[in-house]
Amino acid sequence: MEDAKESDNMLGESIEDKREQSRDFVTMCLTSQIDSVQELLDSQRKKLTERNNALEVMVKTLKEEIMATMMALSTKIKELEGELALC
Repeated sequence: MEDAKESDNMLGESIEDKREQSRDFVTMCLTSQIDSVQELLDSQRKKLTERNNALEVMVKTLKEEIMATMMALSTKIKELEGELALC
């Protein structure tokens, strides 16, 4: 009877050890996956930030070109209105 109880205790401890080993393994795998995903996200964030910065520069340049064109057109319109008034 003692042997059966001792055997049950050893089996229970062995199962608990395996459960803990499994938990540790799963935790290690998930941590590794989290690190990989975080690395990927950081890389994508960097690329998107660089693209965003480039787009902001392009938009600023286009706005400046539009303003210059509008000023030139405004000047030309005033010249043409002056010529029209002389006719």
